[in-house]
Formats: sequence, structure tokens, C-alpha cells
Amino acid sequence: MSYSKTPLKKCLVAAAISACFSSYAVANEQQVARQNNAAPATVEQPEEVEKIIVTGSRLRRTNFDTPSPIVSVGKDELNDTGLGSLSEILVDQIPAISESFSNTNSQSSVQNTGLSTINLRDLGTDRTLTLIDGRRVVSNSYSGNYISLGTIPSGMVQRVEVISGGASAVYGSDAIAGVVNIITQTDKVGSEIKVRGGTTPEGGGDEFTLDAEHGFTFADGQGYGFFSATWDRQFGINWEDRDRAAIEASYDYLASKMCNAMNTIDGDQCMRDITQADWRERSDGTYGGVFEEGLDAADGGYYYTADGLQSGWNEERDGINFEMFDKIKVPNDRFAAAFKFDYDLNDSVRGYAQVQYSKTGSRNVKSPEDEYEGADALILDPLTGAAGEISPGYIELDNPFLPDEIRDNAKGRVNWDRRFAEVGPVTTDNSRETIRSWAGLKGTAFNDEWDWDVSVGYGTFEQKQKRLNELNTVRVRQALASERLADGTVQCKDADARAEGCVPLNIFGIGSITPEMADWIRATPVITTDITQLNVQGYMTGDLFEMPAGPVATAFGFEYRRDTQDVITNKEQRYGGVTFNVVPTFSGDMDIYEAFAEASIPLLKDATLAKSLDLETSLRIANYSPEGIDTMASYRAGFSWVPASGYMVRANYSRAQRAPNITELMSPPRGDFDSFSDICDGVTATSTELGHDACRQEAGIAQAIANEGVFEDENSGYSPNTGNELLKEETADTYTLGLTIQPDFAPNLGMSFDYYDIQISDSIEQIGNEDILQECYASAAVPFGENNSFCGDITRDSDGQITQILQRVFNLSETRTRGYDIAINYRYDLPEYGSLRLKLDWNHVTEYSITYEGNDGTVVNRYDGELDSGIFTDKARASLTWSYEDLRVRWTTKYKSDIVDSHDRVEDMRELFAENAASCATGDDSCVENPEQPKYLYYPSYITHDISLSYNLALQGEQDVRLFAGVNNIFDDQGPFIPYTGDNVEHGVGNFDSEYGGGVGRFVYLGAQYSF
Repeated sequence: MSYSKTPLKKCLVAAAISACFSSYAVANEQQVARQNNAAPATVEQPEEVEKIIVTGSRLRRTNFDTPSPIVSVGKDELNDTGLGSLSEILVDQIPAISESFSNTNSQSSVQNTGLSTINLRDLGTDRTLTLIDGRRVVSNSYSGNYISLGTIPSGMVQRVEVISGGASAVYGSDAIAGVVNIITQTDKVGSEIKVRGGTTPEGGGDEFTLDAEHGFTFADGQGYGFFSATWDRQFGINWEDRDRAAIEASYDYLASKMCNAMNTIDGDQCMRDITQADWRERSDGTYGGVFEEGLDAADGGYYYTADGLQSGWNEERDGINFEMFDKIKVPNDRFAAAFKFDYDLNDSVRGYAQVQYSKTGSRNVKSPEDEYEGADALILDPLTGAAGEISPGYIELDNPFLPDEIRDNAKGRVNWDRRFAEVGPVTTDNSRETIRSWAGLKGTAFNDEWDWDVSVGYGTFEQKQKRLNELNTVRVRQALASERLADGTVQCKDADARAEGCVPLNIFGIGSITPEMADWIRATPVITTDITQLNVQGYMTGDLFEMPAGPVATAFGFEYRRDTQDVITNKEQRYGGVTFNVVPTFSGDMDIYEAFAEASIPLLKDATLAKSLDLETSLRIANYSPEGIDTMASYRAGFSWVPASGYMVRANYSRAQRAPNITELMSPPRGDFDSFSDICDGVTATSTELGHDACRQEAGIAQAIANEGVFEDENSGYSPNTGNELLKEETADTYTLGLTIQPDFAPNLGMSFDYYDIQISDSIEQIGNEDILQECYASAAVPFGENNSFCGDITRDSDGQITQILQRVFNLSETRTRGYDIAINYRYDLPEYGSLRLKLDWNHVTEYSITYEGNDGTVVNRYDGELDSGIFTDKARASLTWSYEDLRVRWTTKYKSDIVDSHDRVEDMRELFAENAASCATGDDSCVENPEQPKYLYYPSYITHDISLSYNLALQGEQDVRLFAGVNNIFDDQGPFIPYTGDNVEHGVGNFDSEYGGGVGRFVYLGAQYSF
């Protein structure tokens, strides 16, 4: 669907001006008083029902009955979890919500370490629209429209409403999976100070939070103000805090023996023949260096220990476990403050404003950089932009620091590998600052029959990311190429390098690199991101006319938004030549003009089998400035039918659209890392696995086979992301059907069942790295070579190792997810002993798939029930709360269903077992009797339990103290052991997985809240 762009823009601007001035003209003189400050009536008045606006609609209504399912998380639920961030609380409370970025899963992210974001239905953060008081706010990442929930002070949140399913017709682009609406305090008066602390008994994971808030009225109740501030520190969890993290594990399944294997000092061995003490996962990047690795004269190579130069190198015996530097949970600090106020300007107009500020910081410390002679670094020509590579290079025999023993046995140049501990640990330092503000006017019109609201919002976000203690590969190469003069002076050979201050580099031995040497080769890439958003919106809502079944409620409005984004990088970050990703400077902007309308039409009321039957419709037309995006129309139609008191059937269809964001459209390749397995791993001269014929055509792989007999993957996981100017909008058709029950005979019982089916066509997705490898090397229709477009996105070095796989964004054929939600809520009153409340929420996913057109036809990838995707077939949460006077005790049980590591691995294992069975049936010598079932492929269900207690203690006057404490994951279930490396999906760190708590384990907390 397309429309002329210019007339729509003119119409929206005219509508904005008209809405502002007409609202003043028709405003009457009746006072709009706050309920808690209104004077007592002296004359009996007809009872007036307050109308509210519920998330998912701008219509005024008298109840929460809508065609779209809504979940609300109130203040009690927010207070009783003991968790430190709002995103953690929502993931904990609502099974349909998953974490996107958190402190336990963003350790390897270049761009988003330390963010706190969520997504609905596992459709991604870009498809979950996060609002504050029903309005859009500026993003906290240049990767996409990501709202970090840690930027909102805790006390500011009154409740959170979540609507799942397409809501673009009401709120615009990005609401394909649904909306998370954070509603701030509106009428709380008084002051409150809250302190919370927690820790993990196993060690690490300390947390401390301090909240302060104050609400007040002024001008005889005409005005209201509220202030809130939060300071929070999470200290993180280190490798040494968890015994499991110290277990070295590099897993493989040996096809030749059909057994589960772990790497040892003698290579991969069947686990049945060894003990855990034999497992190894070491690196040859040692502190003193390894030289001439594989050299026969040195019986494997030379290496340094504290005792000096040694020979007979064995990586799995003499190397180091580089995982010991990992952070299992990244530490971070945050400060957030907000102030809001509103004031009656006259009897019918009220002004309001809100300002939010946050400053967050995270610091992820990793291992010192490991370099070797052939480690290629991407380098860009500053003038032409042409890409090239540079490596540190071999050490020549005339190097003045080269020990005689190595020189005498070297075969030409010397190969080497070393971890540069003297330069310091690689540290990602992220500092983020967010300012959000908006102000507006709202009031009534047409004899109080209509409400109107006009506002302007502006937000800014700045992120400065420093990557400390990286290496400048160009300077390492220059410093290694040194010479000794006749007078004994050692200098760099390159005259231009000497002019710049080159310091010759001695990498032979522990501590051999002096501070001056370290300063010369140290690199500090910096990325500065500036994002702004200007938002102007207005709407009117009221009853348009009366029908026999009731009034027709309507809403009409407009919205204008301007998004800008600037990513500025320093020279080392922009042009490369360092041991970090290349992120070019880029910028973009986008203007969006939108108009929308809604209506709720009562069709029947108090009829036979129809206590009520209502139809709700909405339409939103959006015009985006990029020429490749059509003018978009999102619409929705939904029925709510109440056949009898206490029963409601709801059905909803929506067409929602999402435009590509600035980064998806305009970003050049920007560095990042991902987990993937090279399809060519294990290829030999005679191997027959799919794709191995094509792998042998790679020069580096062919050479590795000639030298070693086999090519083994040493994948770095470097996979830069890039935009695509040819992207267009994606379109989602969402169908929901639900039933809610609150029977008259059991008024304390409430149940709901909701089915959903979301189909996204032209979905904006990336093709997985392993799919790219499959399409390049294993396609029958388009063989390996320059005519295969997928091969162009894969780069290998001279040794055959993958140096990068370029991750492009495409409009794929379809993304689809289906499933249902069940909720049960029951309260049972105990005579003289308070009440019990049982609450159950369950989400079941029947399908999650992504379809695209590959070289050999349509490819359908299933992701439900797969740990690599984090999509569990079933997730449930049940809680039992006992409330008695001022005491509240809550027990919570959470469940995740059993899951496979990856569907691809399952299929690979099935094929391997089928081939072995065929060999056994024909008597082939390759037959393995009684093959072992693979480990780390199927994981059992996961159940955890929490308990929380709170007690309100009344003090003198209006003062009171709430004491609270609790234990999360009482039985310290940290999920299955998942090897960090090897022939399984690498998911998480320290042999933990973030889907099972990420190594946090049992968490104990307590705190106090003082109100006055």
C-alpha cells in the first residue's frame, strides 16, 4: 500500500496546529480536581464512573476489558522479587518476556555490554515497543531501538502493563510483538527511603540499592509533583567465585569411535576412558610466549616459565586456561533520577512535564590480548576505504632479543604466540548518559465529553565506549622488526616508525615487555554514540455518537518524530590495524509523520447470549522519510463478547508494520563477535561429509591438510554486522483468540486462556553464520565459488581460518511464532488469618520458525525448544502468597521445559547414527557397536523456588517501616553443566548458561523501606 508523501505531511502539520488551538477554544470552566483533594459534595450528585485509558488503546473506558490480553505487574510484585533491575523483574514475573541483554549474557557483545533490555515472544527487542507513560522515548543503543530499563528510577514505577500482539495501529512501528508500558507515579504523597542489599552465599554477586522518593501537592491541590532517585551497584561475579567455572572442558563427539570426548594433553579422548582431572582447555597464549611451536628440534616448541626458557611444549599441559579472566556476571553502576509535575492552569486545562536522567557504567575485564605471527587485523585505507589486512609478522633471525637456542634451531623465520600481560587486561568501559523530557497540556472539551492531550518530548543518549589495553598490530609489527647497532643500541628498523617514537619490543620471557614498550603498542579504540529523538504528538478522545447498545468511543491523533544517530570513532577504531573490531564513523536521521484513529463500537448489550458485544478498530498511517520505505498502514479489529456475567471471549486481528531503523538501513560493517562452528572443521583429504569437497578448494585449508593431515577450526567468532539500504518494512499479521472466566459463583477466581499466531512477512533478519557457511560450501544448486553470493561474506586467512563472516540484514521470507498463554488467579480468605492468593502464568510455544530462500530452495529453520535460541517450549510461574495484617509471605516456583542444545546438532547426530547403523548392517569395518548417546545435547527441565517476606511496622504518626527479605533459587540449582567450548553451542561463560541464571545461583537479600 502506498500513498503520496507530501499531502500527508501537510495534513499532519495542519492537524497539529488545529488540535492545539481548537482545544483551548472549546474548553469550559469546570474544575478538573484531583480525587484526593476534591471538596466534599453538599448536594447529592449522580454517581460518576471514572474513565481510564488502558495500554493498547487511547480510548477512555470504564474497565480493563479489551480484545487484546493485558498483563499488569503492580507495586507489590515489583517489591517482592528482591531483584535489582526492572528487566530482571519482568522476565521473572511474565513467562512471555525474555531477556535480550543482561549482565549475564552480554560479556562478548561489542556494543551492548551492561544493557538491561527485554523482548516479547522472543521476537527481539526491535519488535517490542517500550513506552513510558504511553509515549516513546530515546533509544539506549545504536544497535537498534533498545530501551534499557535500568535508566528509570525504581521508585518512579507505579506499575507495568504488558500487551502482547500487534499494537502498531495504536503506537506505530516496533510494536509487532507487543508493548511494555511503564506507568509512573500519579498520586503518591509523602516521602520514602528504601535500602536493599544482597549476595550469593557461594561468593560474589553482591548488590546494593538505595532509593529515595517524595510526592507532594501544592497550590491547594491544583498541582502535584513527584521526585525519585535510585543508586544501584552490582559488583558482578568473577571466574574464581564459581568452582564450576574452573573446570576445563572442550567437548567433542568422536565419530570414528562414536563416543563422547574431552580434550586432554593427548588430544581428544573418550570420556569413558578418562576422568574429569584429565580434561583440558588451554591456550598457547602464555605470559612468556611460545616459539617455534611444532618444531621437531625442540620437541614441540620453546616456551617460557618462571624458571626461564623451556623446550618440549605441549599446549594442553603447559598452556593457560584463558577463561579464568572471564566475568560470569558483569559489574555495573547506575544512577537514575526523575521529576514530574502537573498543574491546573485553569478549570479545564492542566499542564504537565517530566524529566528523567540516568548515568550508567559497566566495566567488563577480560584476558590480556593474545597475539601470534599470523593474526590478521583488518585495516582500512583512510583515503579510499579499501580493506586490507596486516599481521604482527614472524620474528627474523637477526632480532637482537632472540635467544641463541631458538635461533640455532630455527628454520628461517620464527613463529610465535604470546599473551601481552604487561600491556594489561582487555577492558570494555561503557559509560552511558540518558536525558528524557516531555511537557504538554491536557484538558477537556465539548462540555467535558472529550479529552485532549498535546505534548512535545525530547531525549538524548550518549554512550562512550573505551576498549582499554588492545594492541596496535601495526606498531607490534614495527617494534618486532628491530636491529642492534654497532654501539649496542637496539632500534626499530623502519625509519618512519622511529620518527614516531617506535620502541623495540622484547617478547621473550615473562615480564620482558617494559612499560615503554607497552605504551608504544597499546591501543585504545573509542566509540562515541549520540542519539536524539524529538517527538510531537496530540490526540482527542471521546464519544462520537450514541448507539442502542451504548456510545461509540473514538480517538483521533497525530505524531511527528525525528530520530538522529551519530556514531563517532577514533582513528584506531575507524581504520583498524588493532586487535579490536573496526567500527566506522556513520550517521543517519529519519523523519516520521503519523496519523491515527480508533473506535469502540458497542453492537449488543443485555441481549440473549450477549450481555455485551463490542467491536474495536484502529488505523494508523505512517510516512517515513527514507525513500525505500513505503507509506505504511497498520490496522486492527477486535471483538469482545460477554455471553454471560463472568465470561468473556475476545478475538483480535492486527496488521502491524515495522520500518527498518537507522542502523539496519545505514550502518557500514561494524565489528562484533558471535558463536559458530566452521563447516570445514575436521576436513581431511578423504573426508566425505557434506561440504568438505568445497572446503578442500580453499588454499589455506588445503595447505593445512598437506601439513597436518586435517584442518582444525580455531574460530575467533568475528562476525561484523552491516546495514542494508535496500531494506523495506516488515509486516506482521497477528491473530489472537482468548477466553476469560470470573464466575459469579467463585468471585475470587479468575482464569484466562489466549492463543496467538504471529506471522511476519519480509521479516528483517540476519541469516545465521552456520547457515551462511552451509549455503557457501554445501549448496548443490550454486556451487562454491565467486558466483555464490554467500561465499562473498566469508573471509579466511592464509591458514584457512575464518577471520570474519559478514552479517547482513535482509528481508527474509517469514518469521512465525504460535502458542498460548494460560493465567489463573485465585484468592481464598482465611477466617481470622488473612488470605491466600494463588497465581499461575504459563506460556507454551508451539512453533517458532524463520523461512528464507536459499540457493537450493526454501529453507525453514525451527528455533522453538532450542537452547541456542533461548526459546523454551514451556515456561511457567506459580506463586502462593499469604497476607495477614501487616505480614506478607510469598513462595514462587518457576519452570522451564526440557530443551535441545540445537536442532542442527540433533539432525547431525541422527545422520551419524543412521550411517553407523548402515555400516553395521553391511558388516563394514567402520561399524561401531553400541555407540554412545551424545552428551550436552538434551537438557532436562529446570525448576527453581523463591521465598520472600515483608512486614509493615507502624510508627508514630504517619510513619511506617517495611522490612523485607528473601531467597531466590533456594535450592541453588544452577542449571546443567554446559561446556564453554567444543563441538556444542557455545552459550554463556564459565560452563553456565544465562537461561539458567548465568551462574548466579542462590541469592539472599534483605532491606528496609521507611515511609514518612
